[in-house]
Amino acid sequence: MSETSSGQATDAIRHADILIVGGGLSGTMLAAQLLRLPGKRSMLVIEPRAELGRGEAYSAVELGHTLNGNAARMSVDPDNADDLTQWLTDHITAGGWPESDQQHVPVSQLFPPRGLFGVYVQQRLAEAQVAGTLQGSTVEHVRAEVVDLQTRDDSVLLTLSDGQRLQGAYAVLATGLFPAARTPQTESSGLNAAALDPWDVAAMRQLDPQSTVLIIGSGLTMVDAVVSLEQAGHRGPIEVFSRHGLLPQRRRQPPAWADFLDADHSLRTPRQLVRELRRHCRDAIAQGVDWQAPLDTVRAHVGRLWSQATDAQRRQFVRHVRPWWESHHHRSPPLSAELIELLHGEGRLRIQAASFKGLEPASNGAVRIRIRRRGEVETVVVSGAALINSSGIEYDWRRVARPLPQQLLARGLIKPGPLALGIAAQADGAVLAADGQAAQRLFAMGPPLRGIWWESTAVTEVCSQAKALAARLVS
Repeated sequence: MSETSSGQATDAIRHADILIVGGGLSGTMLAAQLLRLPGKRSMLVIEPRAELGRGEAYSAVELGHTLNGNAARMSVDPDNADDLTQWLTDHITAGGWPESDQQHVPVSQLFPPRGLFGVYVQQRLAEAQVAGTLQGSTVEHVRAEVVDLQTRDDSVLLTLSDGQRLQGAYAVLATGLFPAARTPQTESSGLNAAALDPWDVAAMRQLDPQSTVLIIGSGLTMVDAVVSLEQAGHRGPIEVFSRHGLLPQRRRQPPAWADFLDADHSLRTPRQLVRELRRHCRDAIAQGVDWQAPLDTVRAHVGRLWSQATDAQRRQFVRHVRPWWESHHHRSPPLSAELIELLHGEGRLRIQAASFKGLEPASNGAVRIRIRRRGEVETVVVSGAALINSSGIEYDWRRVARPLPQQLLARGLIKPGPLALGIAAQADGAVLAADGQAAQRLFAMGPPLRGIWWESTAVTEVCSQAKALAARLVS
């Protein structure tokens, strides 16, 4: 994989057929799909990280930070659900990941470290690159950040952080996730400046091992933060605050269950879906089957259900169902769940239903935050030696203080997606401008389409979108 990074401003404009903004899973898989399609084309992937294929999600280096889905669920090949299982089998046989035997399950049920998954993605890109070379297709990694984008009648022009300008027939926004813990906010509370990175084990090793650590948010990022603290040698109290006080459920391997949504398309509203899902879960439990079995059948229909719902129905889901959906559907990998259960049982980890209301002045290196516990009117101040922001992902591009989202909004080239989740686009990924017109040369895929498909962040959904968009671009 070639890489360029001039570090100097230039008036020259580089040209390529397709410009891919972002080199995490989304951008890398789109490039891989394009490389495998017939025809000769050039691609530039603009990504500030040193490597493609990792992004925020798969740059983790600690073995304890694993995928939250097992290998059988995480293939990057939309045509082969066993692709990751097969790759892991070969990798382990060759002596890679010797710690895999600690999970005591077949390869298909392993939960690989996220860093290892990044290696798998990179290898699949390298293989696609070989296939592309045979027909003259190329992909190049341009290591920089896109800070501006302009559309023309016949092309798209990008301006990069190092002064380079790139021009292509098409551009794709494959920007991936904006983790709240690592994303500057337009209306910052100062939380990130005061907080530790949830994945920075080295920084956590500087803490007093017996000190109290405060965590905002109780989702999967919190689970990662607790794993980080454990690996850093922290042994003190951990206080977790989230609005609903819900923990992610442990992911298990339930048996197959009849796809009730495929058999009955009359179920359309969140209320109808929840009512019927609860009935199937009760039936499963009565039969001695894990309740996760019927829940897992819903995933394949989420995009259809969300896209056909009205805005009022979507708001109803987000307001009343989302917290339980997130905690029951986006589950914790087994080893991480065991750690959470252990610390909770020992009393070291406490979960409180409370809203974060801001930082308070503190001294002597301490951190003080103001919270309001659920059901109470008055706020209280709690203190600890450190604070971690585990509030999840920022999907509202209006609140992301990065150059490209702000420029795209200012130019009217994008508009917020439904309920301000990501950006608006057509079903084929063509971006909708502020005036509602579909772009002819600007597309999006993956997490930016959260508002259109709801589940647009998982590996299988992202890779399916990459395949469909690649076919659309070359057609």
